[in-house]
Amino acid sequence: MASVGIIAEYNPFHNGHLYHLKKIKEMYKDDTVILVLGGNFTERGDVSIIDKWKKTEIALKAGIDLVIELPFPFATQSADYFSYGAITILEKLKVDRLVFGSESDNLDDIKLIAKEQINNPEFEKLVKVYSKLGENYPTALSKALKDLTNKSIKDPNDLLAISYIKTIIENNYNIEPISIKRTNSYHDKSIDNKISSATAIRDALKNKKDIKKTVPSFVIPYLKDLHFIDDYFKYIKYKIITEDDLSIYHGVDEGLDKLLKREIINSNSYDEFLNNVKTKRYTYNKLTRTILHILCNFTKEKAKSFRNIDYIRILGFNDKGRKYLNSVKKDLDVELISKINRDKPDMLEYELETTKVYALGNDDFSLVEKEYKKIVKEK
Repeated sequence: MASVGIIAEYNPFHNGHLYHLKKIKEMYKDDTVILVLGGNFTERGDVSIIDKWKKTEIALKAGIDLVIELPFPFATQSADYFSYGAITILEKLKVDRLVFGSESDNLDDIKLIAKEQINNPEFEKLVKVYSKLGENYPTALSKALKDLTNKSIKDPNDLLAISYIKTIIENNYNIEPISIKRTNSYHDKSIDNKISSATAIRDALKNKKDIKKTVPSFVIPYLKDLHFIDDYFKYIKYKIITEDDLSIYHGVDEGLDKLLKREIINSNSYDEFLNNVKTKRYTYNKLTRTILHILCNFTKEKAKSFRNIDYIRILGFNDKGRKYLNSVKKDLDVELISKINRDKPDMLEYELETTKVYALGNDDFSLVEKEYKKIVKEK
C-alpha cells in the first residue's frame, strides 16, 4: 500500500492545514495518509492549546488515515532532533514520501543547503564565528549558509525542511521529500484572512477574538478549555525556586541556571520572565524549550537515554489506516503500541509523566486516564 507522511502539531488545525491536506489528496488520491503528531507540548517549547486526543479526532475528521505520536523527547527539541524522531517513525512504518509545507517551495535549494551542512566542514566553523560575534543561532546559521551557497534561508518551515532532508540523507532513509508552497507566513499575526498562521490564531484565542473564518467549522467545538503556557507559570516558578541544581536539566548551559534563579524572583508572568532572561546568547526558542524541560523534569540524563525510537504509539486511525498497519506491522523492528500496559518502554513511561504536568493547566486529570484507555477510531 502506497503511503504519504505528514509531520505536524496542529496547534490548532486551521484552513492552511486543510489546504495542505487537500493538495496531498489531489496528488496521491489512493495513498494512505499517515500523520506523526506532536502531542501536548510543542517544538518551540510551548504547551499545545488542545490535547493530543482532540487533535487526533480533528485529524481523522480532516481526512488523515493514521495518527502516530511523536514522543516528548523529540517533539520538544530543536529542528534536527524533532526531524530525526518524526522521520524515523515514518521510515519504520515504510512510508514512501514525506510532504511538507515550505515558504520558498524550492526543493532543489533546500536539498543543496542540506547537503552543504552535511558535507562541508566549513559550515560549522562559520556558524561558530558568527555566534562569537554575537549572532543568535538561527541568524548565524543563515549567514553561514549565505556565505557558502549564496542561498538565503530564514523562514521557519524552510529551515525545518532542511532538517528533514538532512535526516533522510544522513540515515539513508528510503523516503521521497515533496514540498507544497505555504500560503501564509508563520510570522503573520493577522486573522483577517481565511488562511492565517497558527500563531495568529492562538493569539486571537488568547485574547478572546473571533477565529471562526480561519479554521474549518468542525474544529470550532474543540477550541474550549484551552491550555496556555501562562497557566503553568506558577508551577514553573515553584520548580525553579525550589530546585537546588537546575544544571541537571536539558538545555541549562553554564550560567543560565544562575540567571533563571535570579530573574524568576523578579518576574510576575511567563512573558515577563522570558524578557528578563533573554539575551543575545539565549534565543527565545532556546529559553522556551529549556523552561519547558525544567517544568517537565526533562533532564540531561533523560535526553541522553531517549535518543532512539524504540516503539511506535498509535493515537488513532480509520479503516484505511488500520489496513495499512496490518500490512506493515509484521516487518516492524520496534514495538507497536495501541494500549499501554505495565510492561512499557521507559520513554513511554516518561510520556505519561508529561501528561500529568499538562493536566495541571486546567486540572483535567481525565487526560491521564485517557493515556491508558484511549485510542481514537473514526466513526
